[in-house]
Amino acid sequence: MRYFFLLITVFVCGSCTAQDPYVVLNGVRFTVELAETPDQQALGLMFRENLPDDHGMLFPFPSSVRRSFWMKNTRIPLDIFYFDENLSLVSVSENTPPCRTQRCPSYPSAGPAKYVLELNSGKAAELGVQAGDVLELHLD
Repeated sequence: MRYFFLLITVFVCGSCTAQDPYVVLNGVRFTVELAETPDQQALGLMFRENLPDDHGMLFPFPSSVRRSFWMKNTRIPLDIFYFDENLSLVSVSENTPPCRTQRCPSYPSAGPAKYVLELNSGKAAELGVQAGDVLELHLD
């Protein structure tokens, strides 16, 4: 009987564990790291040697403005997705190359963006994204 209660407790508590934040874009789920503070946002994915295929980084901002990202000290090519306050895709910088020099180009959004998602290079093409596609957030 004791094992039965132990099994029930493990099952119930196992379903209560926190889930990593994730997003869904065009039906595909990506586990995301959140860059919420200015320090986290400044660091982003710098100095990383790789990013798992089903992972990314999400930058939530308090307001929608034209955003511009750069790739300084970023070692892996990325696709940078810009979303508005309604989570609608504004634009994408596809196949954005790493930059290891002092002067790096910036990659601006085509319009105001409140959320920025960085995924491995080639994901935009693989997902067939288009302006207006909606990002689903699951951050709890």
